[in-house]
Parts: sequence; C-alpha cells; structure tokens
Amino acid sequence: MEKIYNKLVRDKIPEICIENGEQPFIHTLNNDEYWHYLIEKDKEELEEVRTASSKDDIKMELADKLEIIRAMAIYNGFSLQDIIDIADEKSEKRGGFSKKIFLEKVVKE
Repeated sequence: MEKIYNKLVRDKIPEICIENGEQPFIHTLNNDEYWHYLIEKDKEELEEVRTASSKDDIKMELADKLEIIRAMAIYNGFSLQDIIDIADEKSEKRGGFSKKIFLEKVVKE
C-alpha cells in the first residue's frame, strides 16, 4: 500500500517508518523549498490547533507550531530565545492578547 505525503516532516520520521516496516522515499529540500514547506507546515499546524478537540490536543498542536517557529528562526539565523525576547519586548510595550480586545474602528477628529 502506498500513501503520498509530499510534505516536510520531522527529522526522525524516516527512521520511524523503517522501524514500522515501511520504506520512506525522501529527498533533502534546497533552501527555497525548505522555507516554502516550513510555511506550508505552519499553516497545517495552525489548522490542527483550530480543529483540536481537547485541551491536551491543543497543547500537543501548539508544541508542533512552536517547533516550526524554532525551525523558521534557526533558518533565518535566530534562536528561539531571540524570538521569545522580542515577543516579550513587544508585549511589554504594546501588551499581549489576554484582555481579548477587539478593535472595531478608530475615528480621528
């Protein structure tokens, strides 16, 4: 039986396939392809967060999103901590999202 994936997967997935008696067919992406498929994977993980059916599932999917963000950061020469530090600075200056504020419009007089 053959199943087509055509997507970026975690580094150990080929080994896991082999351990499960499956034969993975893989290739290494070039930099442009890698960035493209990181973005596609991020979209996939966001959809999985959106459709998660329990708090535990949400937590697992958010962990997957964080791993994608880590990979995106490293690809661009940053660490995950660099991104967290900037997020903290922005939160300090502009706030976070915990107050659930929905801005309808702004009128200038």
